[in-house]
Amino acid sequence: MGEIVGAAIVSHVPPIVMSAAAQHELYGEAGSTLADGLHRIRRERLDHLDVDAVVVFDTHWFTTVEHIITAHDRRAGLFTSEELPRGMSQMPYDLRGDPDLARAFAAAGAARTDTRVLACDDPCLPIRYATTNLLPFLQRDEAWLSVSVCQTATPADWLLAGELLAQAIAGLDRRVVLLASGGLSHRFWPMREFALHEAATPDNIRTPAARTADERVIALLEAGDHAAVIDGLPEYRSHAPEGFFAHYLMMVGALGGAACTAKGERFSAYESSAGTGQVHVWFDGPFVR
Repeated sequence: MGEIVGAAIVSHVPPIVMSAAAQHELYGEAGSTLADGLHRIRRERLDHLDVDAVVVFDTHWFTTVEHIITAHDRRAGLFTSEELPRGMSQMPYDLRGDPDLARAFAAAGAARTDTRVLACDDPCLPIRYATTNLLPFLQRDEAWLSVSVCQTATPADWLLAGELLAQAIAGLDRRVVLLASGGLSHRFWPMREFALHEAATPDNIRTPAARTADERVIALLEAGDHAAVIDGLPEYRSHAPEGFFAHYLMMVGALGGAACTAKGERFSAYESSAGTGQVHVWFDGPFVR
C-alpha cells in the first residue's frame, strides 16, 4: 500500500537558479534564504524518506477543462522560459516518470461524474519552470510528475483532485512526496518601480494588506490549522495568491483536506520576490486519510 511520506509548499522564483553573482546584484548584501532552504529540504527531509515519486502541483501550468498529470516514462530536454529567458535559458532537465501512478490518478477521476482527470504522455507537452527550477535542489533518482492547475475549477474541485491523487497513491506500492510549487500573494511591482523593490525583505511585498494576509496564512500553516486556511480562502483570494492557491488546495486535499492538522515547518524566511510573497513550508508525513 502506498503512502504520502511528506509534503511542502515551495517557492520556485527565478532568482534561485541564477548565479551567485546575479543573486547578489539583485538582492544585495541581505541575500535570500530560498535557495538554501531547498537544499535543506533535500538534505534534512528527502534524503531520509526513501522517496519513490515526487508530484509537483505546478502553478505555471494552466489547463482549462480538466486536471492533467504527466504520464511519460521520461521527460528530457532543454528549457527556456518564454517569460524570463535572461535568467532561465536552455536549462537541461531529465525526469524519470511514473506512468502507473499517473494512470491510477486518471482512473480515480474517471470513476466519478463530478471531475475530469487526464494522464498525458504526449512527447511535445511543454514543461514549466515551477517544475524545472526545483530540480537542481531536490531531484535525485525519484520519479517526477507534474499536475496542472485547472483554471475553471473551484476550491472544492482542487481539494477533490488531491483526494483522488491520494487514493491513487494508496493503491500502489509508492512512497510519494507532494510539492505545492508556488507563491503566496502574487502581485508584482510595476516595471518602472522594480528596481526600488528587488530586495527579499518583506517590506517589499506589494501591499501591507497582502503581507498581513500572507503572514496570517503562514501562521495557520505552522499551527496545522488547515481548516482555517481553507475557510479563509475567499478573503485571501483578494490578494491574488499564485495559481488561485490551487497548488496548496490540491496538496492539502491529498493530506485530508480541512481535517488535516499537520503542522508546517518553515525552511526559509518569508520573503518578497518582485512584490510577491514567497516561503518554503514543510509538512512531515506519513499521512493517513
